[in-house]
Amino acid sequence: MTNTIKVGVLGAGTWGVALAKLLCNAGKDVTVWSAIEREIDELQSKRRHPNLIGVELPPQLAYTKDIKEACVGMDIVLFAVPSPFVRATARKAAPSLSSGQIIVNVAKGIEEGTLFTMTEIIRDEIKNTEIKLVALSGPTHAEEVVRDLPTTIVSACEDLAAAEAVQRVFTTRCLRVYTNDDIQGVELCGALKNVIALASGIASGLGCGDNAKAALITRGIAEISRLGIAMGCREQTFGGLAGIGDLIVTATSMHSRNNRCGILIGQGVPAKEATKQIGMVVEGLNALPAALSLSKKYNVELPIMETVDAVVSGRVEVSEAIQALMSREPKSEIKGTAFGEE
Repeated sequence: MTNTIKVGVLGAGTWGVALAKLLCNAGKDVTVWSAIEREIDELQSKRRHPNLIGVELPPQLAYTKDIKEACVGMDIVLFAVPSPFVRATARKAAPSLSSGQIIVNVAKGIEEGTLFTMTEIIRDEIKNTEIKLVALSGPTHAEEVVRDLPTTIVSACEDLAAAEAVQRVFTTRCLRVYTNDDIQGVELCGALKNVIALASGIASGLGCGDNAKAALITRGIAEISRLGIAMGCREQTFGGLAGIGDLIVTATSMHSRNNRCGILIGQGVPAKEATKQIGMVVEGLNALPAALSLSKKYNVELPIMETVDAVVSGRVEVSEAIQALMSREPKSEIKGTAFGEE
C-alpha cells in the first residue's frame, strides 16, 4: 500500500458515509461513489447526509459519479451498498479492479437462490483471485460511528494478513478492530441478526416487555449459531462481536431500521407499508427467504425466523406469533446432556 491509503467507497448510504468520514478524519484519501447521481450532488453541495442529522462531513472528502474513479488505484474498495445491489455493483466495478487491491464489504445479507454471502457474490462477479475480500461487521450503528462514539468491529478473512491490513486501516481512536478468519460465520451473523431484530421489534410492537426481548435475543443467537455450526463455521464467532454483539444492538436500538420496522409490524402495520415508513432498506426482510432455504438445506430448525416469515407473509396473525413460539414442545437449553437432544 502507498504511504497515504486511498479508499474508494461504493455507496452513499449512512454506513458508507459514516465510514468515509471516519477514514477521512484518520488521514486516508477517500472518494465516495453512488449510482444515484442526486446523492452525490447533494453531498458535494451540502457536505451533509440527509439521514445523519447535524453531522458536517470533512471538506477533503471527495465524491464521484464515475465508479471507475472510486476503484482505479485504490488500496481498498469499500462495498457499502444494500445487499440487493451488491451483485450489480460488483459487476459494474469489476473492470476497474486490479490484483493487489483489498475489497472490504460492509453490506449484510444472503442472496436468495444462490445462498451466497456478500463476499461470495463479489467474488463471483470479479473473478480475480488476486484481490482479497474482507468482511467488516459488528455492533456499529452509523448514527453513532459518524459522531465518533466508541465501538468495536471485526475484520474477517480466511487470509489473516488481509484481515490485519484492514484492521490497521480502520482502527482509530473511536473504532477498535478485531480479526477473525471465519468470514462465512461473520457474514452469516450479519445477515441473520437482522431477522431476529425484526422479531424483537414485533414483540415490542405487541406490547411485550424486556424479558421477551432478552429471550428472543438469546434464543435468536442459538438459532444462528446452530445453523452456522452445521455450515462449518466456528462456534466462537457467534459469541463474538459480529454475533451476539451486533444482535444485541440491532435488536434493541431505535437506530436499527429492522427493530423499528418490527415494531410497526407488531402494531399491525403490513410489512410493505412498514418498510415504506422506515424509508430505507430493511435487510431482515431481504434475508428471510435465504434463511429459510439454508434451514432446509442443512436441516436446522429456526423457529423464530420461521415465525417472523409467517407474520410478514400474512400466514399468521401478529397477535398469535408470540403464543406460537411459547407453545412449542418443551426442550432442554443444553445440547448433548442427559436432558438435552443430540
